[in-house]
Amino acid sequence: MRKRRWFLGFVVAPTILAATYYGLIASDVYISESRFVIKSPDRKGSQVSTLANLVQTTGLSAGQEQTNEVLAYVRSRDALRALEKNSGIRERFSSSLADRFSRFPHPFSDSSFESLFKYYDGMIDARLDTSTGTAIIKVKAFTPQDAYIINRQLLDLSEGLVNRLNARSQTKSIAEAQRQVDLATERARAARVALARYRNTQALIDPERQAAGVLELANSMIGERAALQAQLDLMQRVAPNNPSIPALRSRINAITVQIASQDGRVVGTGSGIASKMGDYENLLVEQEFSTESLNVANAALVQARAEAQRQQFYLERVVNPNLPDTPLLPKRILSVIIFAAAATCLYFIAWMFVTGILEHAPED
Repeated sequence: MRKRRWFLGFVVAPTILAATYYGLIASDVYISESRFVIKSPDRKGSQVSTLANLVQTTGLSAGQEQTNEVLAYVRSRDALRALEKNSGIRERFSSSLADRFSRFPHPFSDSSFESLFKYYDGMIDARLDTSTGTAIIKVKAFTPQDAYIINRQLLDLSEGLVNRLNARSQTKSIAEAQRQVDLATERARAARVALARYRNTQALIDPERQAAGVLELANSMIGERAALQAQLDLMQRVAPNNPSIPALRSRINAITVQIASQDGRVVGTGSGIASKMGDYENLLVEQEFSTESLNVANAALVQARAEAQRQQFYLERVVNPNLPDTPLLPKRILSVIIFAAAATCLYFIAWMFVTGILEHAPED
């Protein structure tokens, strides 16, 4: 016994303590597991009409990025705060059914939130199974009901997070499209008001049509004046003393004055229709452009709403949380064997190290 005292002290005694702890003291730990995937409508097209492509086109595609976001949330302090508020997770982890070394807080830690978060990180396993593409949540607790309730609450929180992400994405894209519609509507309204005000101020409905009407009237009077001028010239040659000649001259002069007046309405003065055409056309172009912009903005709003609906993500529960009926941890015999093997390895490493030093030490 004296010769093997170091082996007994560093290997046998700790192994007996480990066996005592795992065999008599260590509390049972139950594990509840659930699996889920994040899916969204898949609108991918395919030129090949095969059954596989048909299934792929009409199916749902997993949202890899959204799955990672949900898993990060499950491992976050925000999820722990929600569990502490809704599920009383602190009390569940501090259950009197657990031994002093397993429950929260540990003998050498305090009851702060940060200590609880570190403890929570060891009791929750949230990861992505790359072989199946599903996300896995495993929850450890000291009763089957606690493990089940915490896992179920985590799934509910994850589903709520997905819904909030959807709502945020929809609100952002649709709000921006709606803002563009509002701006285009205001611009189109201002253009119509400006055009109506200009028409009222200048007494113009459509300068092009009004100018065309004036010119048509002037052309008809020019034709009438030419006919009267021809009649006057003939009468002066045939009957210079005809008493109708002064009347014809008067009519020709009056028509000439009217022609000049009509021409003046179109061009030649600052108040003519031609001088107003530039401003009118600018206002008309602005109205047409603003109306077209409004149509484009409305189409973009419809597309944004359709796109937001098409990019809707869903949390699909592949495996619901189970209510464990037997504890999976601790693995008592395996833990004792591992502890004994580790202590033995450390002992022999230290023994070889000390032996090597003694062999090379000077004899004196």
